[in-house]
Amino acid sequence: MSDSFFESIYNYPSIKKEDYEVIMAAHTKVEFSKNEIILNEGKISNEYFLIKKGLFRSFVIGYKGNEITTDFFSPNDILIEVASLFLRTPSNESIQALTDCEVYKINFSDFQKLYSTIEGFTEWGRSWMSQQLFMAKHRAVNMHTQSASERYLELMTQKPQIIKEVPLKYIATYLGITDTSLSRIRKEILSQTENLP
Repeated sequence: MSDSFFESIYNYPSIKKEDYEVIMAAHTKVEFSKNEIILNEGKISNEYFLIKKGLFRSFVIGYKGNEITTDFFSPNDILIEVASLFLRTPSNESIQALTDCEVYKINFSDFQKLYSTIEGFTEWGRSWMSQQLFMAKHRAVNMHTQSASERYLELMTQKPQIIKEVPLKYIATYLGITDTSLSRIRKEILSQTENLP
Protein backbone atom coordinates (compact mmCIF):
# COMPACT_ATOMS: atom_id res chain seq x y z
CA MET A 1 0.00 0.00 0.00
CA SER A 2 1.46 3.35 -1.06
CA ASP A 3 1.44 6.16 1.46
CA SER A 4 -0.46 8.41 -1.02
CA PHE A 5 -3.75 6.87 0.21
CA PHE A 6 -2.90 7.81 3.79
CA GLU A 7 -1.67 11.25 2.73
CA SER A 8 -4.99 11.92 0.98
CA ILE A 9 -6.98 11.09 4.13
CA TYR A 10 -4.62 12.49 6.77
CA ASN A 11 -4.08 15.59 4.67
CA TYR A 12 -2.58 18.35 6.80
CA PRO A 13 0.27 20.78 5.98
CA SER A 14 2.28 20.17 9.17
CA ILE A 15 2.37 16.36 8.85
CA LYS A 16 5.85 15.53 7.54
CA LYS A 17 6.73 12.88 4.98
CA GLU A 18 8.41 10.70 7.60
CA ASP A 19 5.32 11.06 9.82
CA TYR A 20 3.22 9.39 7.14
CA GLU A 21 5.47 6.32 7.33
CA VAL A 22 4.74 6.03 11.07
CA ILE A 23 1.03 6.65 10.51
CA MET A 24 0.84 4.04 7.76
CA ALA A 25 2.62 1.45 9.94
CA ALA A 26 -0.06 1.88 12.63
CA HIS A 27 -2.79 0.64 10.27
CA THR A 28 -3.63 -2.93 9.31
CA LYS A 29 -5.39 -4.06 6.12
CA VAL A 30 -8.75 -5.75 6.77
CA GLU A 31 -11.42 -7.10 4.41
CA PHE A 32 -15.14 -7.33 5.14
CA SER A 33 -17.84 -9.23 3.27
CA LYS A 34 -21.11 -7.78 2.00
CA ASN A 35 -23.73 -7.45 4.80
CA GLU A 36 -21.14 -8.13 7.54
CA ILE A 37 -21.77 -6.21 10.77
CA ILE A 38 -18.63 -4.30 11.77
CA LEU A 39 -19.95 -2.86 15.02
CA ASN A 40 -23.02 -3.93 16.98
CA GLU A 41 -25.20 -1.54 18.96
CA GLY A 42 -24.31 -1.80 22.65
CA LYS A 43 -20.64 -2.64 22.00
CA ILE A 44 -17.76 -0.23 22.59
CA SER A 45 -15.86 0.72 19.44
CA ASN A 46 -12.13 0.04 19.76
CA GLU A 47 -10.94 1.10 16.30
CA TYR A 48 -11.76 3.08 13.20
CA PHE A 49 -11.14 2.38 9.52
CA LEU A 50 -9.95 4.14 6.37
CA ILE A 51 -12.04 2.92 3.45
CA LYS A 52 -10.04 1.88 0.38
CA LYS A 53 -12.86 0.01 -1.43
CA GLY A 54 -16.53 -0.58 -0.70
CA LEU A 55 -19.53 1.00 0.98
CA PHE A 56 -20.83 0.97 4.56
CA ARG A 57 -23.77 2.34 6.49
CA SER A 58 -24.46 3.09 10.13
CA PHE A 59 -27.96 2.50 11.46
CA VAL A 60 -30.12 2.50 14.59
CA ILE A 61 -33.26 0.61 15.52
CA GLY A 62 -36.20 3.02 15.72
CA TYR A 63 -38.88 2.97 18.40
CA LYS A 64 -41.10 0.90 16.09
CA GLY A 65 -38.34 -1.69 15.72
CA ASN A 66 -37.33 -0.72 12.18
CA GLU A 67 -33.81 0.01 10.96
CA ILE A 68 -33.03 3.67 10.24
CA THR A 69 -29.83 4.48 8.33
CA THR A 70 -27.94 7.34 9.98
CA ASP A 71 -25.00 7.70 7.58
CA PHE A 72 -23.21 6.26 4.57
CA PHE A 73 -19.46 5.79 4.12
CA SER A 74 -17.62 5.36 0.82
CA PRO A 75 -13.99 5.13 -0.41
CA ASN A 76 -11.59 7.65 1.17
CA ASP A 77 -13.98 8.20 4.09
CA ILE A 78 -13.11 7.46 7.70
CA LEU A 79 -15.47 4.80 9.05
CA ILE A 80 -15.93 5.65 12.70
CA GLU A 81 -18.43 5.75 15.56
CA VAL A 82 -17.02 8.87 17.14
CA ALA A 83 -18.92 8.93 20.44
CA SER A 84 -18.28 5.29 21.30
CA LEU A 85 -14.61 5.38 20.31
CA PHE A 86 -13.59 8.58 22.08
CA LEU A 87 -15.95 8.52 25.07
CA ARG A 88 -15.46 4.74 25.55
CA THR A 89 -19.22 4.22 25.80
CA PRO A 90 -21.47 1.55 24.22
CA SER A 91 -22.46 2.48 20.67
CA ASN A 92 -26.01 3.59 19.91
CA GLU A 93 -25.46 2.58 16.28
CA SER A 94 -24.51 -0.52 14.33
CA ILE A 95 -22.23 -0.42 11.28
CA GLN A 96 -22.69 -2.74 8.29
CA ALA A 97 -20.75 -3.41 5.09
CA LEU A 98 -23.02 -2.89 2.08
CA THR A 99 -20.52 -4.42 -0.37
CA ASP A 100 -17.32 -6.44 -0.14
CA CYS A 101 -14.85 -3.98 1.36
CA GLU A 102 -11.15 -3.31 1.85
CA VAL A 103 -10.20 -1.03 4.72
CA TYR A 104 -7.22 -0.05 6.87
CA LYS A 105 -7.83 -0.37 10.60
CA ILE A 106 -6.21 1.51 13.45
CA ASN A 107 -6.81 0.60 17.09
CA PHE A 108 -7.75 3.28 19.60
CA SER A 109 -4.52 2.78 21.59
CA ASP A 110 -2.38 3.19 18.43
CA PHE A 111 -4.37 6.30 17.48
CA GLN A 112 -3.68 7.77 20.93
CA LYS A 113 0.06 7.17 20.45
CA LEU A 114 0.04 8.96 17.10
CA TYR A 115 -2.05 11.78 18.55
CA SER A 116 0.37 12.36 21.41
CA THR A 117 3.63 12.00 19.47
CA ILE A 118 3.04 13.58 16.03
CA GLU A 119 2.22 17.27 16.27
CA GLY A 120 0.76 17.49 12.77
CA PHE A 121 -1.47 14.49 13.44
CA THR A 122 -2.85 16.22 16.55
CA GLU A 123 -3.65 19.31 14.49
CA TRP A 124 -5.23 17.18 11.76
CA GLY A 125 -7.42 15.47 14.41
CA ARG A 126 -8.75 18.77 15.71
CA SER A 127 -9.44 20.00 12.19
CA TRP A 128 -11.18 16.75 11.21
CA MET A 129 -13.38 16.80 14.33
CA SER A 130 -14.42 20.40 13.64
CA GLN A 131 -15.38 19.41 10.11
CA GLN A 132 -17.44 16.46 11.41
CA LEU A 133 -19.33 18.74 13.81
CA PHE A 134 -20.07 21.14 10.94
CA MET A 135 -21.32 18.30 8.72
CA ALA A 136 -23.54 16.88 11.49
CA LYS A 137 -25.07 20.33 12.08
CA HIS A 138 -25.55 20.85 8.34
CA ARG A 139 -27.42 17.54 8.02
CA ALA A 140 -29.58 18.25 11.09
CA VAL A 141 -30.61 21.65 9.69
CA ASN A 142 -31.26 20.23 6.21
CA MET A 143 -33.62 17.59 7.62
CA HIS A 144 -35.87 20.48 8.70
CA THR A 145 -35.31 23.04 5.94
CA GLN A 146 -34.93 21.01 2.73
CA SER A 147 -37.51 18.96 0.88
CA ALA A 148 -36.91 15.23 0.48
CA SER A 149 -36.12 15.86 -3.20
CA GLU A 150 -33.46 18.43 -2.27
CA ARG A 151 -31.91 16.05 0.27
CA TYR A 152 -31.85 13.28 -2.35
CA LEU A 153 -30.19 15.55 -4.91
CA GLU A 154 -27.56 16.60 -2.37
CA LEU A 155 -26.79 12.95 -1.59
CA MET A 156 -26.63 12.23 -5.32
CA THR A 157 -24.09 15.05 -5.77
CA GLN A 158 -21.97 14.23 -2.72
CA LYS A 159 -22.02 10.42 -2.89
CA PRO A 160 -23.15 9.20 -6.32
CA GLN A 161 -21.85 5.70 -5.59
CA ILE A 162 -24.41 5.38 -2.79
CA ILE A 163 -27.24 6.22 -5.19
CA LYS A 164 -26.00 3.67 -7.73
CA GLU A 165 -25.22 0.72 -5.45
CA VAL A 166 -27.21 0.92 -2.20
CA PRO A 167 -30.72 -0.58 -1.80
CA LEU A 168 -33.52 2.01 -1.92
CA LYS A 169 -34.80 1.03 1.54
CA TYR A 170 -31.55 2.21 3.16
CA ILE A 171 -31.51 5.50 1.24
CA ALA A 172 -35.18 6.14 2.09
CA THR A 173 -34.68 5.79 5.86
CA TYR A 174 -31.56 7.99 5.65
CA LEU A 175 -33.65 10.70 3.96
CA GLY A 176 -36.50 10.23 6.44
CA ILE A 177 -39.06 9.11 3.84
CA THR A 178 -40.80 5.93 2.71
CA ASP A 179 -39.61 3.67 -0.13
CA THR A 180 -42.68 4.74 -2.14
CA SER A 181 -41.86 8.45 -1.75
CA LEU A 182 -38.25 7.82 -2.78
CA SER A 183 -39.36 5.92 -5.91
CA ARG A 184 -41.61 8.87 -6.85
CA ILE A 185 -38.78 11.38 -6.30
CA ARG A 186 -36.41 9.31 -8.44
CA LYS A 187 -38.97 9.12 -11.27
CA GLU A 188 -39.58 12.88 -11.13
CA ILE A 189 -35.85 13.65 -11.26
CA LEU A 190 -35.36 11.17 -14.11
CA SER A 191 -38.22 12.68 -16.14
CA GLN A 192 -36.87 16.20 -15.56
CA THR A 193 -33.44 15.08 -16.77
CA GLU A 194 -34.90 13.45 -19.86
CA ASN A 195 -36.84 16.61 -20.74
CA LEU A 196 -33.75 18.82 -20.67
CA PRO A 197 -32.78 20.21 -24.11
